[in-house]
Amino acid sequence: MGGRSCLNLLPCSTSTPCRASAAASSCRYFVHHHRTRARVQASTGRRGAAKVSCSAASGQAPPSQSTIKVVIVGATKEIGRAAIAAVSMARGMELAGAIDTQCIGQDAGEISGMEEPLEIPVLNDLTMVLGSIAQSRGTGVVVDFSEPSLVYDNVKQAAAFGLSSIVYVPKIEMDIVTELSAFCDKASMGCLVAPTLSIGSVLLQQAAIQASFHYNNVEIVESRPNPSDLPSQDAIQIANNISDLGQIYNREDMDSDNPSRGQVLGEDGVRVHTMVLPGLASSTSVILSGPGEIYTLKHDVTNVRCLMPGLILAIRKVIRLKNLIYGLEKFL
Repeated sequence: MGGRSCLNLLPCSTSTPCRASAAASSCRYFVHHHRTRARVQASTGRRGAAKVSCSAASGQAPPSQSTIKVVIVGATKEIGRAAIAAVSMARGMELAGAIDTQCIGQDAGEISGMEEPLEIPVLNDLTMVLGSIAQSRGTGVVVDFSEPSLVYDNVKQAAAFGLSSIVYVPKIEMDIVTELSAFCDKASMGCLVAPTLSIGSVLLQQAAIQASFHYNNVEIVESRPNPSDLPSQDAIQIANNISDLGQIYNREDMDSDNPSRGQVLGEDGVRVHTMVLPGLASSTSVILSGPGEIYTLKHDVTNVRCLMPGLILAIRKVIRLKNLIYGLEKFL
């Protein structure tokens, strides 16, 4: 999907070093369709295919049948610790390295709250871990939760040792993605840059694109437990996806600059409203309306572990690639 997006509901930049996470997973996706008592008029909305600005997966090669060795960069972050546990329990893959600048020497299993240690220490030397995997001639994937400034070098280093990459880093610029795409094409190495790893978030965005052809009024309402990076990358991604489709939304007050009406994203009139309160679950709703009806799409995230099914899916798929793709939806 066009634009850049990260699941900023649970930022992977949040780090609680050396402390285990045992929260339960919860990820909910709702579709609510409400008809008013007034007669519903027939819709004659335009039909068309959603424009996707990212390259589709191509140049696929058969994967190795061996166990996939996974290296987690940013291992002590909340999402990193969840990924360690998820990879360790997933069929057909194993944790081969945990990289971070904190908790050096501590066991990856222990910092992730697992019942037993994994006997894999947290290290700050990615090259050493990659060299070990390359010597074993194993199939490997580097999962990068680090920082935007480190992503290019990490992907380049992984490719030098024959490993594919998955990048889930907030605020990564599209210029970096473009450079990575050119590098991966030249190196014939697979890489996924994922604005979100939440399958529910991807489904919400795809449903919003389909619905946007049939409704002239649409607003995005989101809630977050903290005020960082608003509007969220989810909201920006949705607005980008449903813009430039030939629709103009909310014509009645499209030019209003009243702060109570929220922020306009893009040039087609999509508005976003954000509620911030400590303790709130991170939630994104897309509300569309037409004559006599309201159509609501909603996705709630209460724990970072709901990103893990998308991550495990991406690890299994990225080893087949010989280029970079943008967006988890290419694997669904």
